[in-house]
Amino acid sequence: IIYRSLHRPNEKLLELLLVARTAGRLGAQHLTLVAPYLAYMRQDAEFTPGEAISQRVVGEFLAGLFDAVITVDPHLHRVSSLAEAVPVAHALALSGAPLLADVVARQRPGALLLGPDAESAQWVKLAAAHHGLDFGVCRKTRHGDRDVSIVLPEGLAVDGRSVVLLDDVASSGHTLAQAAKLPLAAGASSVDAAITHALFAPGALALMKSAGVGEVWSTDCIIHSSNAVCVAPYLAAALRTAREPARAQERAAAEAQTRAAEGALAQQRWRLAQLAPTAPADAQVADTLFRVGEWVAAGQPVVSLLPPSQLKARFFVPEAALAQL
Repeated sequence: IIYRSLHRPNEKLLELLLVARTAGRLGAQHLTLVAPYLAYMRQDAEFTPGEAISQRVVGEFLAGLFDAVITVDPHLHRVSSLAEAVPVAHALALSGAPLLADVVARQRPGALLLGPDAESAQWVKLAAAHHGLDFGVCRKTRHGDRDVSIVLPEGLAVDGRSVVLLDDVASSGHTLAQAAKLPLAAGASSVDAAITHALFAPGALALMKSAGVGEVWSTDCIIHSSNAVCVAPYLAAALRTAREPARAQERAAAEAQTRAAEGALAQQRWRLAQLAPTAPADAQVADTLFRVGEWVAAGQPVVSLLPPSQLKARFFVPEAALAQL
């Protein structure tokens, strides 16, 4: 099992290549990568002709090194499962939404969960269902990397309520900053943010604070001062599930090796038995038919045997009386 969260990924991907190849050379039968944050998943399409689709490239790279991959909230908006992005035998994508919902329920009981864009709907709905919270999802139009426009969902009542923005990742902070201004302008008593991956480019957190965001809670998939949720127990439980297919394969391989060893042992026993032939029954050697060094044809007896139930009588007859016998 190799644990490596892949924010600032370039050097870490090279490290994974070296470690995985070395582990295989030393006899590792099954390799699992636990990467709480999985890098390069956000570029999942060719938005401009000639662009690298990094999700596909990095996914195939990892699939060439590992048998199983476990991660948390990967950016999978144009594929239906992690296995499509990282084609390994066991690909498991966990969600930090329920864990963040626990924090929200403790810190802001009865809060209204708000997703900043349509892509966040899956996490907002999951978190809201975990504690029976109200939720809504904004509509976002992106005009550039740092130029977005956002509108609140129609009919969503935010006046006097505690609002918590929830999303999978915060990088530049512009989307969350723009989203925070809307409920505050509509009369919300407070706006906080809960995110799975605290990437936070320089100045991002300050930008969110200047837009009115109060508390920021994140998981420790990426270490940051905003971390409020530890994902280790969650990952440990998932690892037990991931190991089951490996254990079955290991048992099958061990059973096959045992059967092969038993077959080899039986063959050696047979060969040993051929070197020390035995009589078909208890008996006394009555006569030896060949001397040492003489050639014996296959299937020709070498000695004559006398079973205990039979007697052999030897008579001495004078030579003069032989003619009378």
